[in-house]
Amino acid sequence: MPEGHSVHRLARQFQDVFAGQRLAVSSPQGRFAAGAARLDGATLLAARAHGKQLFLDFDNGLVLRVHLGLYGAWSFGGDETFRGASSIGAPRRVGEREMYDDGDAVAYDGPPEPVGQVRVRLVSDHGWADLRGPTACEVLTPEEASAIAGKLGPDPLQVEASPLRKAAGPVQEVDSRADEFVRRVTAKRTAVGQLLMDQNVVAGVGNIYRAETLFRRGLSPWLPGKQVSPEDAGLLWEDIVDVMGDGVRDGKIITTRPEHRDTDPAGRVLPVWPDNAYYVYQRQGMACRVCGNPVALTDMAARKLYWCPTCQPA
Repeated sequence: MPEGHSVHRLARQFQDVFAGQRLAVSSPQGRFAAGAARLDGATLLAARAHGKQLFLDFDNGLVLRVHLGLYGAWSFGGDETFRGASSIGAPRRVGEREMYDDGDAVAYDGPPEPVGQVRVRLVSDHGWADLRGPTACEVLTPEEASAIAGKLGPDPLQVEASPLRKAAGPVQEVDSRADEFVRRVTAKRTAVGQLLMDQNVVAGVGNIYRAETLFRRGLSPWLPGKQVSPEDAGLLWEDIVDVMGDGVRDGKIITTRPEHRDTDPAGRVLPVWPDNAYYVYQRQGMACRVCGNPVALTDMAARKLYWCPTCQPA
């Protein structure tokens, strides 16, 4: 399942290549025919993400909501003008695929025949996007879309700063989403490792970011939320914001710091991606990059949990 940074990259891609354009909307497989008919011919006003939810706002007052789930994916293609900020280096295994990136211009005479079970096809004058295998795909009113987003926790990639107070210096800015994250985490007895996977606590964090940020902050996954100090919860939020922001920029998840990456016999740092990308995720049985003791693996709430028992003591 793609984590939140990938869905934000998708939103940016849709904004870049389709915003302001009248779109032909269809459902080649037929399962979304009624919904597609409601959107066909409308103009896309904006694309936005909240956690793992993608919302496409149209000028006829309707919203297309997509949740990729475990198997969903978008593919894109078009002429030489059909480029977006996320086209280069977009993740290929977590829901984003382009027909081509920044290579030579490719002849374009319209979208190809659908391949596989295409739930939704969006077509503009310059390109197309196909959706396959989503967990959720539905047409909503703006009120219905807001209600869904309102049930989710704060999104680390939607930074909302608000002035708190004016002291002797400049106005201090406080992220209200950080306050909400701290409140939701510290109010519960549930283990923090489980809370981070709860989209009602924080939207967009998946198994990789859960494992990596807890390690980076030295927090035990089994520490009850009520026992996480507000300061530690705030620092955890800041770290989530930082690494997920890097994911949006880079198109991949890299959480290791340079001083903790593997080197070759000559002392040269090995390529970061993929073998140097993580501290604990999928590194069970391997030496911890910080303490050298084995990384552990177990299950928590039916999901695999990776952690270092030494660096993250219970």
